[in-house]
Amino acid sequence: MTTLYGIPNCDTVKKAQRWLQANGIEFSFHDFRKDGLEQQQLEQWAATLGWETLLNKRSTSWRQLDDEIKNNIDEQSAIREMLISPTLIKRPLLELNGQYQVGFKEANYASLF
Repeated sequence: MTTLYGIPNCDTVKKAQRWLQANGIEFSFHDFRKDGLEQQQLEQWAATLGWETLLNKRSTSWRQLDDEIKNNIDEQSAIREMLISPTLIKRPLLELNGQYQVGFKEANYASLF
């Protein structure tokens, strides 16, 4: 099963959804805010992808964090902050057969499918 994680108003998530639909790929959409996240899930993503890859340091949410948190961020605190504010997670996150892809690039999606 293919799952696309993100938030519905994110332009990059919308692009990924349109690409999947245009290519006839069935997927479920998991809204970080509405459907929630589990710490275990974030820990698994961090272990597979690396927490630095998962953490979106270009987001408004990151810029709004206290400098003390940003200057001392590590895997444990990053996971804690992403649980509190899922918009800190790079989007979209695609899960396909235990593999993960962060962000959307048409060529990367085409090579996965």
